[in-house]
Amino acid sequence: MIQSPCLRFHRQLGKGWWRAALGVALVVAGVSWGQGAAATEFLTLRWGPLSKTLRVADLETFAATGQIPKELSLYRPLLNAQMQATLNSELAVDPAVGQVIVDEILHTPGGTPLLATLQALVPNLNPTDLQQALEQVSTLEMPPTVMAVLRQLPQDSLEVDVGAWVAWASQFYLSQRESTLLGHILRREMSPPVNEVGPPSTVNPFSTGSSAVEHWEMLLRDRERNRRIPVDIYWSRDTHGPLVVLSHGFGADRRFMAYLAEHLASHGLTVVSVEHPGSNVAALLSLPKADQSAKSPGSRVLPATEFLDRPRDISYVLDRLERLNRYSYSLRGRLNTSQVTVIGHSLGGYTGLALAGAPLDLRLLDQACAQVDPVRLSPSDWFQCAALDLPVKYANLRDDRVQQLILTNPLTGLLFGERGLSQVTVPTLMLAGTQDSVTPMAAQQLGPFTQLAGPKYLITALGGSHLSVGDPENLNPNLQAIPFMPALPNAKTSNLRVFLQGLSLSFILQQTNQAEDYVGFLSPSYAEAFSTPELALGLTQTLPHQLLTWPRLQHQTDYQRASRLSYPSSLLRLQSMLWQNQFHTLQRQMLAYLRTTPPTVVALPWPTTPQRWPMQAQTSDGKPAVP
Repeated sequence: MIQSPCLRFHRQLGKGWWRAALGVALVVAGVSWGQGAAATEFLTLRWGPLSKTLRVADLETFAATGQIPKELSLYRPLLNAQMQATLNSELAVDPAVGQVIVDEILHTPGGTPLLATLQALVPNLNPTDLQQALEQVSTLEMPPTVMAVLRQLPQDSLEVDVGAWVAWASQFYLSQRESTLLGHILRREMSPPVNEVGPPSTVNPFSTGSSAVEHWEMLLRDRERNRRIPVDIYWSRDTHGPLVVLSHGFGADRRFMAYLAEHLASHGLTVVSVEHPGSNVAALLSLPKADQSAKSPGSRVLPATEFLDRPRDISYVLDRLERLNRYSYSLRGRLNTSQVTVIGHSLGGYTGLALAGAPLDLRLLDQACAQVDPVRLSPSDWFQCAALDLPVKYANLRDDRVQQLILTNPLTGLLFGERGLSQVTVPTLMLAGTQDSVTPMAAQQLGPFTQLAGPKYLITALGGSHLSVGDPENLNPNLQAIPFMPALPNAKTSNLRVFLQGLSLSFILQQTNQAEDYVGFLSPSYAEAFSTPELALGLTQTLPHQLLTWPRLQHQTDYQRASRLSYPSSLLRLQSMLWQNQFHTLQRQMLAYLRTTPPTVVALPWPTTPQRWPMQAQTSDGKPAVP
């Protein structure tokens, strides 16, 4: 019997719901620790009228020795080596970052939904105690384990609302399942014919180029906006073609995609990687303490002004580079600011779209953010709702020098209104990962992709996460420690990065006289060649017709306000699309087989005279023989 993914999920949860809730409690507790006088003695798990209470001391015994106390013997199948390792694992979140997040939750309007989520999951966890514990974390000499953290909480008993957790966990599970099903459908549609091979070519965009790369660092100061903007410039003596500008995502820096900058520069392109000072990791660590006496006017972690300042950072850098292109002895003629390709990741994807002509339009966002369910809050929802603190609801940030876009895991949502992305007419290459929990592909990439009006390509990474395209040598460890932002092992994502290098180069050079030499690499066959069992890749220019009619891609303004019951039904509809797609694929394969390999026909002789059955022995006169 085939079970729906929702049914399987809830059956698994029913077998071990207390363990799942315990994990949530430990995660919530894991962002705080201190030197409180009291300590948590009990963990109470509630689901409606049902409750279970566990002694923390029993969990400590299991964590330290691996032996299961008598009081926990009922849960022996669940207390395995993996659970023991979880209880003893050290917390990797930077205390300074944790302090900033708690300040955001307690003292800004933007943190209100996050506070509501925390209180729904752990009703008796006092946010003030949480903040005080974080302020004392620097006094600890050793990194705390999960069990040590649990002991430091001031509450005698920590209570977990399992029903709220089920809703919260289901949101992430269903979102990931949705993206996985979408990826499977796209993968089947984008698979090249079996006999298709790559075109013969004398160039190889996937290997390192022959140019020796120079790497310069600069600090540009925009006095009008009081912004100090660090930039890295990658160039060579063979520079030609468009200027490439990199824009990183929230909490990252200009080195996030350094490998891609080096690769493009080795093929003769000049690359400028810009660091946005209001939304990089340094900005998070240097924020002043929030005013506890009154709510701050807006989000401090992601100031609303960043939605205006980020595109203006790029335009300002282009203005300065234009002067360098005229007057610099070394860089003269190497900075083609009249023909720019912007490569943006996550919030950098938003930056590129705004520069390419999509106007910032917050008129639909007001109602969506006011009605969002805190338990269903996703990171992309929080990011886009932070823009509501802007004094304006509409802004045109277009820069006509931007002629191309490469967007990886872009943040879009409702930031451009209902149809603002239809004003983007420049060629666009977009990448979406099916395991991206930060910017889920259905709402943040696939729906927006259908609106783009210019030539466009879509890369799907089946199994790719939000950080899969990041440079392994430059990934911020604080980002990797966030539970909903996992980074896959380098070995599993290396093919994706190599493929992105070659495809980006081939796409950019379509604006030059080398277009014909590289156009053949913009083919699904190369995506297939770089696919692995862990990370399958696809490339297409259009979505399958069955997805174009899927309501969740057509009605982006309703996805936050939809009933929780509508999500599983939408998921089942998507699952039925996949089954239908698989059936049609099997049908086509059978027809192709029958056309090329007709069934063998065996001729059977038809008897000319009747025969008796079973045969009997006869005498010479034709009578039956008597035994």
